[in-house]
Amino acid sequence: MNDDIHRIDAEIRLRPLALDDAAALAGALTRSRAYMRPWEPVRPAAFYTEEGQRERLAGVLADRDAGRAMPWVLCDARDRAVGAFTLNGVVLGAFRSAALGYWIDVDFAGRGLATAAVRLICELARDEMGLHRIEAGTLPYNVASQRVLAKCGFEQIGLAPGYLHIDGEWREHRLFQRLLHDGPVTGAPAATGA
Repeated sequence: MNDDIHRIDAEIRLRPLALDDAAALAGALTRSRAYMRPWEPVRPAAFYTEEGQRERLAGVLADRDAGRAMPWVLCDARDRAVGAFTLNGVVLGAFRSAALGYWIDVDFAGRGLATAAVRLICELARDEMGLHRIEAGTLPYNVASQRVLAKCGFEQIGLAPGYLHIDGEWREHRLFQRLLHDGPVTGAPAATGA
Protein backbone atom coordinates (compact mmCIF):
# COMPACT_ATOMS: atom_id res chain seq x y z
CA MET A 1 0.00 0.00 0.00
CA ASN A 2 1.22 3.51 -0.77
CA ASP A 3 2.76 5.20 2.29
CA ASP A 4 0.61 8.28 1.61
CA ILE A 5 -2.64 6.29 1.88
CA HIS A 6 -3.87 5.57 5.41
CA ARG A 7 -6.63 3.15 6.43
CA ILE A 8 -9.38 4.70 8.58
CA ASP A 9 -11.63 1.62 8.65
CA ALA A 10 -12.33 -1.41 6.44
CA GLU A 11 -13.66 0.76 3.58
CA ILE A 12 -12.38 4.28 4.19
CA ARG A 13 -8.92 5.70 3.47
CA LEU A 14 -7.27 9.08 3.99
CA ARG A 15 -4.93 10.17 1.20
CA PRO A 16 -3.44 13.37 -0.21
CA LEU A 17 -5.79 15.58 -2.20
CA ALA A 18 -5.50 15.47 -6.01
CA LEU A 19 -6.92 17.71 -8.72
CA ASP A 20 -8.82 14.67 -10.02
CA ASP A 21 -10.92 14.74 -6.82
CA ALA A 22 -12.86 17.78 -8.10
CA ALA A 23 -15.89 15.88 -9.45
CA ALA A 24 -16.31 13.65 -6.37
CA LEU A 25 -15.91 16.61 -4.00
CA ALA A 26 -18.46 18.63 -5.98
CA GLY A 27 -20.91 15.72 -5.65
CA ALA A 28 -20.28 15.29 -1.91
CA LEU A 29 -20.58 19.03 -1.28
CA THR A 30 -23.82 19.20 -3.27
CA ARG A 31 -25.30 16.23 -1.35
CA SER A 32 -24.20 17.76 1.94
CA ARG A 33 -25.09 21.39 1.21
CA ALA A 34 -28.14 21.65 3.50
CA TYR A 35 -26.43 19.57 6.21
CA MET A 36 -23.34 21.80 6.25
CA ARG A 37 -25.07 25.15 5.72
CA PRO A 38 -25.07 26.21 9.42
CA TRP A 39 -21.27 25.70 9.59
CA GLU A 40 -20.16 27.12 6.24
CA PRO A 41 -19.77 30.49 4.51
CA VAL A 42 -22.37 31.35 1.88
CA ARG A 43 -20.97 29.89 -1.34
CA PRO A 44 -21.65 30.84 -4.98
CA ALA A 45 -23.41 28.20 -7.11
CA ALA A 46 -20.14 27.55 -9.01
CA PHE A 47 -18.52 26.25 -5.80
CA TYR A 48 -20.71 23.12 -6.05
CA THR A 49 -19.63 22.30 -9.62
CA GLU A 50 -16.71 20.21 -10.84
CA GLU A 51 -15.15 23.25 -12.49
CA GLY A 52 -15.59 25.32 -9.31
CA GLN A 53 -13.94 22.60 -7.25
CA ARG A 54 -11.15 22.17 -9.80
CA GLU A 55 -10.39 25.90 -9.52
CA ARG A 56 -10.51 25.78 -5.69
CA LEU A 57 -8.32 22.65 -5.56
CA ALA A 58 -5.72 24.27 -7.80
CA GLY A 59 -5.34 26.99 -5.16
CA VAL A 60 -5.18 24.49 -2.31
CA LEU A 61 -2.57 22.43 -4.14
CA ALA A 62 -0.52 25.57 -4.84
CA ASP A 63 -0.59 26.30 -1.09
CA ARG A 64 0.52 22.71 -0.44
CA ASP A 65 3.39 23.03 -2.92
CA ALA A 66 4.46 26.28 -1.21
CA GLY A 67 4.43 24.58 2.20
CA ARG A 68 1.48 26.62 3.50
CA ALA A 69 -1.07 23.78 3.64
CA MET A 70 -1.44 20.01 3.75
CA PRO A 71 -4.74 18.78 2.27
CA TRP A 72 -6.17 15.26 2.42
CA VAL A 73 -9.37 13.61 1.22
CA LEU A 74 -11.36 10.89 2.88
CA CYS A 75 -12.15 8.23 0.26
CA ASP A 76 -14.58 5.35 0.06
CA ALA A 77 -13.78 1.83 -1.19
CA ARG A 78 -13.93 3.08 -4.83
CA ASP A 79 -11.40 5.86 -4.03
CA ARG A 80 -14.17 8.46 -4.35
CA ALA A 81 -13.62 11.54 -2.15
CA VAL A 82 -16.29 11.83 0.57
CA GLY A 83 -14.73 14.48 2.80
CA ALA A 84 -11.75 16.77 3.17
CA PHE A 85 -9.26 17.63 5.91
CA THR A 86 -6.73 20.43 5.60
CA LEU A 87 -3.99 21.88 7.74
CA ASN A 88 -3.93 25.54 6.65
CA GLY A 89 -1.63 28.39 7.54
CA VAL A 90 1.32 26.11 8.19
CA VAL A 91 4.09 28.07 9.91
CA LEU A 92 7.38 26.43 10.82
CA GLY A 93 10.26 28.14 12.60
CA ALA A 94 9.66 28.72 16.31
CA PHE A 95 5.84 28.47 15.94
CA ARG A 96 5.50 25.10 14.12
CA SER A 97 1.73 25.35 13.97
CA ALA A 98 -1.24 25.00 11.61
CA ALA A 99 -5.02 25.39 11.63
CA LEU A 100 -7.24 22.36 11.00
CA GLY A 101 -10.42 22.44 8.94
CA TYR A 102 -12.55 19.47 7.88
CA TRP A 103 -15.93 18.23 6.65
CA ILE A 104 -17.51 14.88 5.79
CA ASP A 105 -20.22 13.98 3.28
CA VAL A 106 -23.59 13.78 5.02
CA ASP A 107 -23.89 10.12 3.94
CA PHE A 108 -20.75 9.27 5.96
CA ALA A 109 -21.36 11.43 9.05
CA GLY A 110 -21.83 9.93 12.51
CA ARG A 111 -19.57 6.90 11.92
CA GLY A 112 -16.50 8.12 13.84
CA LEU A 113 -14.60 8.79 10.61
CA ALA A 114 -13.80 12.42 11.43
CA THR A 115 -12.41 11.41 14.82
CA ALA A 116 -10.23 8.69 13.30
CA ALA A 117 -9.00 11.02 10.53
CA VAL A 118 -8.21 13.89 12.93
CA ARG A 119 -6.25 11.52 15.19
CA LEU A 120 -4.25 10.33 12.19
CA ILE A 121 -3.65 13.89 10.95
CA CYS A 122 -2.32 14.85 14.39
CA GLU A 123 0.18 11.97 14.15
CA LEU A 124 1.20 12.95 10.61
CA ALA A 125 1.53 16.61 11.62
CA ARG A 126 3.83 15.65 14.51
CA ASP A 127 5.84 12.85 12.91
CA GLU A 128 6.09 13.90 9.25
CA MET A 129 5.62 17.68 9.32
CA GLY A 130 7.38 18.36 12.61
CA LEU A 131 4.54 20.50 13.94
CA HIS A 132 4.23 21.33 17.63
CA ARG A 133 0.62 22.51 17.66
CA ILE A 134 -2.67 22.39 15.74
CA GLU A 135 -5.52 24.81 16.28
CA ALA A 136 -9.18 24.58 15.27
CA GLY A 137 -12.31 26.67 15.68
CA THR A 138 -15.99 25.75 15.86
CA LEU A 139 -19.22 27.62 16.19
CA PRO A 140 -20.36 27.44 19.83
CA TYR A 141 -23.34 25.24 18.87
CA ASN A 142 -21.37 22.82 16.67
CA VAL A 143 -21.31 20.18 19.39
CA ALA A 144 -20.48 17.31 17.03
CA SER A 145 -17.27 18.97 15.86
CA GLN A 146 -16.35 19.89 19.44
CA ARG A 147 -16.75 16.22 20.40
CA VAL A 148 -14.40 15.20 17.59
CA LEU A 149 -11.80 17.68 18.79
CA ALA A 150 -12.15 16.64 22.45
CA LYS A 151 -11.77 12.94 21.57
CA CYS A 152 -8.59 13.84 19.70
CA GLY A 153 -7.00 15.68 22.62
CA PHE A 154 -7.83 19.29 21.72
CA GLU A 155 -8.51 21.72 24.56
CA GLN A 156 -10.58 24.90 24.39
CA ILE A 157 -8.35 27.96 24.66
CA GLY A 158 -10.74 30.83 24.08
CA LEU A 159 -13.71 32.43 22.40
CA ALA A 160 -13.26 34.71 19.37
CA PRO A 161 -16.13 37.15 18.70
CA GLY A 162 -16.94 37.79 15.03
CA TYR A 163 -14.33 35.24 13.97
CA LEU A 164 -15.69 33.99 10.61
CA HIS A 165 -18.47 34.96 8.20
CA ILE A 166 -20.64 31.83 8.39
CA ASP A 167 -24.12 31.32 6.93
CA GLY A 168 -24.39 35.03 6.13
CA GLU A 169 -23.23 36.53 9.46
CA TRP A 170 -20.05 37.20 11.41
CA ARG A 171 -20.08 34.54 14.11
CA GLU A 172 -18.08 33.85 17.22
CA HIS A 173 -16.08 30.64 17.47
CA ARG A 174 -14.72 28.50 20.24
CA LEU A 175 -11.00 28.09 19.70
CA PHE A 176 -9.19 24.84 20.45
CA GLN A 177 -5.62 23.61 20.27
CA ARG A 178 -3.71 20.40 20.63
CA LEU A 179 -0.06 20.41 21.58
CA LEU A 180 1.52 17.53 19.68
CA HIS A 181 4.81 17.35 21.59
CA ASP A 182 7.08 19.36 23.85
CA GLY A 183 10.33 18.06 22.42
CA PRO A 184 13.09 19.91 20.61
CA VAL A 185 12.81 21.06 17.03
CA THR A 186 15.18 18.49 15.54
CA GLY A 187 14.85 16.27 12.51
CA ALA A 188 11.89 18.30 11.23
CA PRO A 189 11.57 20.18 7.93
CA ALA A 190 13.66 23.32 7.49
CA ALA A 191 12.38 26.33 9.44
CA THR A 192 10.40 29.00 7.63
CA GLY A 193 8.07 31.71 8.80
CA ALA A 194 7.97 32.90 12.40
